Amino acid sequence: MSDWAPQLHDIYDVVNRRNPGEPEFQQAVREVFDSLSPVVAKHPEYVDVLTRMCEPERQIIFRVPWTDANGDVQINRGFRVEFNSALGPYKGGLRFHPSVNLSIVKFLGFEQIFKNSLTGLPIGGGKGGSDFDPKGLSDLEIMRFCQSFMTELYRHIGEYTDVPAGDIGVGGREIGYLFGQYKRITNRYESGVLTGKGVSWGGSLVRPEATGYGAVFFVDEMLKSKGDTFEGKKVLVSGSGNVATYAIEKIHQLGGTVIGCSDSSGYVIDDKGIDLEILKEVKEVRRARLSEYVALRGNGTKVGTEGSLWQVPADIALPCATQNELDENDAKALVANGCIIVGEGANMPTTPEAIKVLQAAGVGYAPGKAANAGGVATSALEMQQNASRDSWSFEYAEGRLNAIMRDIHRNCLETADEYGDPGNYVTGANIAGFVKVADAMNSLGVI
Repeated sequence: MSDWAPQLHDIYDVVNRRNPGEPEFQQAVREVFDSLSPVVAKHPEYVDVLTRMCEPERQIIFRVPWTDANGDVQINRGFRVEFNSALGPYKGGLRFHPSVNLSIVKFLGFEQIFKNSLTGLPIGGGKGGSDFDPKGLSDLEIMRFCQSFMTELYRHIGEYTDVPAGDIGVGGREIGYLFGQYKRITNRYESGVLTGKGVSWGGSLVRPEATGYGAVFFVDEMLKSKGDTFEGKKVLVSGSGNVATYAIEKIHQLGGTVIGCSDSSGYVIDDKGIDLEILKEVKEVRRARLSEYVALRGNGTKVGTEGSLWQVPADIALPCATQNELDENDAKALVANGCIIVGEGANMPTTPEAIKVLQAAGVGYAPGKAANAGGVATSALEMQQNASRDSWSFEYAEGRLNAIMRDIHRNCLETADEYGDPGNYVTGANIAGFVKVADAMNSLGVI
């Protein structure tokens, strides 16, 4: 922060005063501001835009009452932060997790502005969710919650207004319940109002795979830029949900070997490579802990008992679980063990201190707003298909995703070069994403 332009300090002070007790949101703003001094020096007209960009266009908080299996009434809190619509309708996922609060949703929505800008598609930034925990609940209980949640949310969304998708805790089942309630209330089959739908009723092939695949495509471009490939590389992927699962799948297809993954109970090491069929059985069918993976896989597979997953020697690391999961000590361990690339499959999973360690050591570091943009990019492609009443093949949709990730990679490198910080993906992603939104906001007047 010491090398920030004075205007950035002034704006950040205002952000902190207006958003007290919101550390995740303040961190997200700070990380973008770290890259913007050369932009402000070159384009002073962006200062006023930046002040507005840090204030959401709309913040919605609502009560979500629902009845559990015992007939008791439960109360959760619902959120939707519609952050910026300069490029198109608000677009961003819904997260159902006990940790969800306004700070979390605002940090995710702020990141979404720049991530969506980088895709090159006409979508703005937003995010939402609830402190509801779907773990251990029946399908009926989850349906009741989703219906109650949508009974309030429906009045704030629409295919030309705000298009939610899934995130942590919100998969195809939840999107189905949400869309069913939206259709019931509005009496409209408005496919474009939600993305991540089932393929048989308006969804897009590759959407479940998109975030994981996209992160791997981005890292593959990083390797290619150095004359390298995934072939023979040992890789760590944190998490074992949707993003991690499909990242593992694509890495294996490209010749790498994922030797470790994790969940909230710990991590497993499988030197032969994570067996995807067993992982899907454990996490998607049984909805169990990774210890069951070890029991099913056998053959030397083990549960990690010391430190974190990032202490395990590997060539490439993809944090795909949650925010601030990879800290300074983890980064030092990765560097000591010869890691060459860290690519973020989750949103802001690497702490600021860890990022400094990685960059100082020359480790290639891909921030989430660039590396995990594949999910929202494919959501926008799903919107295109819904608007045209069309359906694309898996191969075509995957090709579009790959092309978008290549474009994002190229844009990041070219922008970093332009602003005097060659090879820095953080600088490239932050500036490229910001400039496009700032230009649009200037064109639209003071809104």
